[in-house]
Amino acid sequence: MAGSRGDFPITPDTRLAALLEAMPELEETLYGLSPAYRKLKNPVLRKTVGRVATLQQVARVGGVPLGKLINTLRAAAGFEPLAGDTGGGEDDGGTPGWVSSGTVKETLDARPLIEQGEHPMGLVLKALPSLGPGELFQLDTPFLPAPLVDMAREKGYRAWAETVAEEHVRTWIGRAADP
Repeated sequence: MAGSRGDFPITPDTRLAALLEAMPELEETLYGLSPAYRKLKNPVLRKTVGRVATLQQVARVGGVPLGKLINTLRAAAGFEPLAGDTGGGEDDGGTPGWVSSGTVKETLDARPLIEQGEHPMGLVLKALPSLGPGELFQLDTPFLPAPLVDMAREKGYRAWAETVAEEHVRTWIGRAADP
C-alpha cells in the first residue's frame, strides 16, 4: 500500500472521492481548510458530489486558493508541494451583464433535494436545452455546484454564481453569447 500511496496524485484534477478513499487520514486536514468542507460528512453528498468533484472544483466551493488546498493536502500526505501555478483563476468583476439583463425562465431550489441525498445535475442538464437567447436557469444550492457549472460550460453554456447567505448559493446558467 505504501508504494501505491506514494504514486497517488494530489493535483487539481484529482477526484475528491478517490483521494479520500486512498488517504482517509486527509479528511480532517480538508475539514480544517474551510467550514464548507464539513458538509462532506453527509455520506450521500460525499458519494454524489465527492465522486465527480475535482480538487480544483473543491477549492472553489470552499473559497480556498487552489494552491493552498493542493499543497496543504500534499504536505499532510508527506508529499512535496507542487511548484508553480496550479491554475483555477476566478473571475471577480461583479454580476455579468448577461445575468443582469437576462430573464429567469426556470428556477430550481435544490437545497431540499441535496439535503435528501439527491443531486440536481440531471434536472438542470435536462432543462438547459430549452433556454432561448437571454433566458436563464436559476439554481439555488447550499454550496457552489462547481462540477455542475463545469459540465454546463462544457456543453456550451455560461454560468455565474453568488453567495446569497450562509449555505445559500444562487447560480445562473444561460446560453453562451452568440458569435
